[in-house]
Amino acid sequence: MSAMHAWTVERPGPLAAGPLDYGERPRPEPGPGQVLVEVTVCGVCRTDLHVAEGDLPVHRRGVVPGHEVVGRVVAHGPGAAQVPVGTRVGIAWLGWTCGACRWCRRGRENLCPDARFTGWDLDGGYAEFAVADERYVYKLPDGLDDEAAAPLLCAGIIGYRALRLADVPPGGRLGLYGFGASAHLTAQLAVALGAELYVMTRSDGARRLAESLGARWTGPVDAPPPVKLDAAVLFAPVGTLVPTALAALDRGGVLAVAGIHLSDVPALVYEEHLFYERTVRSVTANTRRDGEEFLTLAERLGVRATTTAYPLAHADRALADVAGDRLVGAAVLRVAD
Repeated sequence: MSAMHAWTVERPGPLAAGPLDYGERPRPEPGPGQVLVEVTVCGVCRTDLHVAEGDLPVHRRGVVPGHEVVGRVVAHGPGAAQVPVGTRVGIAWLGWTCGACRWCRRGRENLCPDARFTGWDLDGGYAEFAVADERYVYKLPDGLDDEAAAPLLCAGIIGYRALRLADVPPGGRLGLYGFGASAHLTAQLAVALGAELYVMTRSDGARRLAESLGARWTGPVDAPPPVKLDAAVLFAPVGTLVPTALAALDRGGVLAVAGIHLSDVPALVYEEHLFYERTVRSVTANTRRDGEEFLTLAERLGVRATTTAYPLAHADRALADVAGDRLVGAAVLRVAD
């Protein structure tokens, strides 16, 4: 059986303890309805860090992380015929749903209780090859090169869903808390769609990037913006920022919490944080429709990721840089190098 290089999560825990192993493992074979993808680039998402460090409960020991996967289809499993060999595709976080539960039937497959996720339940893209259900891969627009496309497959799609759930009115004031991979893509989309953008982040480099992308104002992550906000998205996985963001909302404002993991939220004061019909919403995964809509918009509106590239063998260093907030934009692994 052919071998490949891959990272696996063997001992979830702090990065300093070495939760990931790198080495050779058997190349996967596509099963029924699956395609085999030769990986060229894989984005590094903060969710990968949560899986490695055990913030997200382990679903399968030895899983290959990575769910912002770009590559080309090189083989089909039995019954797979929708995506021709040679097609450039993206593999994202949502890897499978049952299609039969009441959430799937309502078009809310992101809430399927039996959903399986790439890099958590299913092996992902920190490897030279990956398999995926062909119904859940995205054919990538020609206008996006591999490195630019990879962060769009989670950071971009989740940011798009969060922006939709935040319900920004036309020309409304939008606040972003944290300005990493997802936020810098969401910012571009929001500005292109006419929103006034206010960014709160602790990184001077991220503030400069936000200003270059059209932010009206930037400041420290816990600073009140100069105006009341119509909507906000919390990207930083910091629960203490929930009351801060709610207090910055105007009447009827919506806060969308975009992370899959969040530290504890302190007690809220009703009159200060929730009265006047302020709303807080969590964002859970995405639907395939979200992905298709966002990738189309990203190409049309010129949304582009700011990236820092690492070779596959240095994925542990990339994760450490994500954990230490030492990056501006998104990290990607160049797997094919």
